Amino acid sequence: MLFDTHAHYYAEQFDPDRDEVLSALPAANVGLVLCPGCDLESSRQSIALAEQYPFLYAAAGVHPEDALGLPDDWLEQVEAMTHHPKVKAVGEIGLDYYWQEVPRDLQKEVFRAQLALAQRLDMPVIVHDREAHGDSLAIVKEFPGVRGVFHCYSGSVEDAKTLIKLGWHLSFTGTITFKNARKAPEVIAAVPLDRIMVETDAPYMAPTPYRGKRCDSRYVYRMAETIAQIKGLTTQEVEEATTENGKRLFGIED
Repeated sequence: MLFDTHAHYYAEQFDPDRDEVLSALPAANVGLVLCPGCDLESSRQSIALAEQYPFLYAAAGVHPEDALGLPDDWLEQVEAMTHHPKVKAVGEIGLDYYWQEVPRDLQKEVFRAQLALAQRLDMPVIVHDREAHGDSLAIVKEFPGVRGVFHCYSGSVEDAKTLIKLGWHLSFTGTITFKNARKAPEVIAAVPLDRIMVETDAPYMAPTPYRGKRCDSRYVYRMAETIAQIKGLTTQEVEEATTENGKRLFGIED
């Protein structure tokens, strides 16, 4: 059984056939999915989906690209959502320096506020880190009581080893299957399997040979296959380990 630890099923790309896709996942060996919010509305949508599908769980949080124009009580709203029994993390939160629209200082403020919330609630976090590796690592170090996952990990082997020592997990998307993937395979080879998770980031970044198509959790097996090839393991070993890692981090019981 596979655990897709990061998929955005509230996305408009799934409006035509959302139920059809989600209902097909158990038969495709996908036993668990975690759907993180990117803002207040998508966090609520994630929770609504989690209420509808027993195998789907949610996270609530504000993505760095959505940090502008937040209401004064935004953090209180996030906290209220975390009390829902199917919300298993604060996320997706972090820093994104690729897009210039949101000032970096505001991104850092919103990131720190949510890390402090997670620390107070003793909840894991899902971190988005795009072209902000140094600042992302420095800020999570400010919160030694917080653990979680750097999703779609794209940093260096050195930073990966540092995060592992700090108790963090790393998850990988379909980009690791691309022919031009260089850094991620080195990271996967260097870090222990018990800190690795798989994800699709659906509807984005479909793996080879589905590149260019809308991605969904039925493609997550390709990440497990690729990790198995890199680490010299069987696909089943990777499936079992990454699923257990996700269940353990997010506190999901059988």
